[in-house]
Amino acid sequence: MSQRKAVVVGAGPVGCLAALALGKRGWSVDIYEGRPDLRLPSSKAAAQQRSINLAISHRGIAAMHAIDAATAQRFLHSAIPMRGRMIHKQTGELDSQLYDRDGQASYFTTHLKDIAHASKPLCINSIDRAVLNEGLLEEADASPNIRVFFNHKVISADFDHKTITVRDVLSSREEDVNFDFCIGADGSYSVIRRQMMRVVRMDYHQEYIRDEYVELKMPAGRSSNGEPTFLLDPNHLHIWPRSSFMLIALPNKDKTFTCTLFAPSAELDRLNNADTILSWFKLYFPDAVRAIGEKILVDDFLRNPRSALVHTESNPYHYEDRVIILGDAAHSMVPFYGQGLNCGLEDVRILSVLLAEEGVQSDNSLSYIDTKNAIDPALARALERYSATRHDDLVAICKLAMDNYVEMRHSVITMPYLVKKTLDNVLYSLSSKTVVSLGALAPILSRSLYSPVEPSGWLPLYTMVTFRPDISYAAVQKKAARQGRILTRLCGVGGTLLGALGGYITWSAWKALMHCLSATK
Repeated sequence: MSQRKAVVVGAGPVGCLAALALGKRGWSVDIYEGRPDLRLPSSKAAAQQRSINLAISHRGIAAMHAIDAATAQRFLHSAIPMRGRMIHKQTGELDSQLYDRDGQASYFTTHLKDIAHASKPLCINSIDRAVLNEGLLEEADASPNIRVFFNHKVISADFDHKTITVRDVLSSREEDVNFDFCIGADGSYSVIRRQMMRVVRMDYHQEYIRDEYVELKMPAGRSSNGEPTFLLDPNHLHIWPRSSFMLIALPNKDKTFTCTLFAPSAELDRLNNADTILSWFKLYFPDAVRAIGEKILVDDFLRNPRSALVHTESNPYHYEDRVIILGDAAHSMVPFYGQGLNCGLEDVRILSVLLAEEGVQSDNSLSYIDTKNAIDPALARALERYSATRHDDLVAICKLAMDNYVEMRHSVITMPYLVKKTLDNVLYSLSSKTVVSLGALAPILSRSLYSPVEPSGWLPLYTMVTFRPDISYAAVQKKAARQGRILTRLCGVGGTLLGALGGYITWSAWKALMHCLSATK
């Protein structure tokens, strides 16, 4: 029997993984991308204006592993593990805050022996955007039932008649393409989402936050024998928190760092000439200025674009059995939890599991089609379940990402945060004796949405978001809120006890002083 045809709009990591997921399920898949092939030298030059780093953590790895285990292993060999945050204080002091609670060996590789970073503490991974995207694209391109069309821009869609109109941007020729199923993975300004709004009563919200970002490049240093070397510790995500703004740096394989300044638009407006830029950076980030170099810093700051940070929410994400939107097309989030990519890849895993659970077929047999309504009930159920179950998760992670900005740019250096973090880790160590391995979770997450067992014990928020892909984002948010209330009460009790102890010590000292004074009379 002939294969059913799916079209995927967008050849980014999410679109490529979605195409691979459908291809492995037997679908014939066409990917349409409006931009040129990113593997071409001309495309690589244009891409230098964008961040070359992506932070991939357990959720993204689990998603790739669910679709193609070998692909997940291969990419991690190209990643640089970041085991914690390195906080750069304005005074020049450094504070390493590890993600792993006590520096123990990671159970991340217990059952995935070939994945890199064995015997290392739990980490997130800095990976070159081009390496990840090109690798997934190569996997898709090599699949016998997947075709990729570059310079082909989707300009409209008729979901009731299952057609999209595609324009070849080189020849300006347009053609209608038929499909059985469409996936929109075409980013924050998605054409597929806009076309869905014509047939779906979609709730949609878009918000630009007050801050923008500018990217800078920290060059590689030179060792005593002239070899390139990192100027900062490469196994940390470096953060310069400055209350209302911050600078971060992520390592690259070529021993450079990609630095990103996040600041209010009004603050960036003031930095409009070389002298102002240098004096401002020397005031707030003196060690970063020394590492980057004054000329490189000023040149990059004046040349590189200022980019907006957009937050979007949609609901629902599908229309009947025709179309679904994934990744940024469905939910753009601010980058402060490093979950944008991971969440988008997880979208693909969730959809793949639902297609399997509902028994969606990839051949053109009419036996499972509701001919009266010209609809595939199994596919319609899978997409309906996706919208129904995924929405709370996506709202939760978008909010958590926004909240984490305050933590990164300000809270990480405050005493209340450090006290709560210490107490958080103590409770974690006391109540959660066993670290759940990603290797053990991978087979479960290949066939189930999340772990069927409710997570027990105390789990820090960051651990749940980043290292526990078996817990949904909505469940993470609820558990973190409960634990947060407990921490607040414990800190309040601790403050009261310390106050009482201080009062007792003061009273005892006063009493002893009075006794001494009386004895001298």
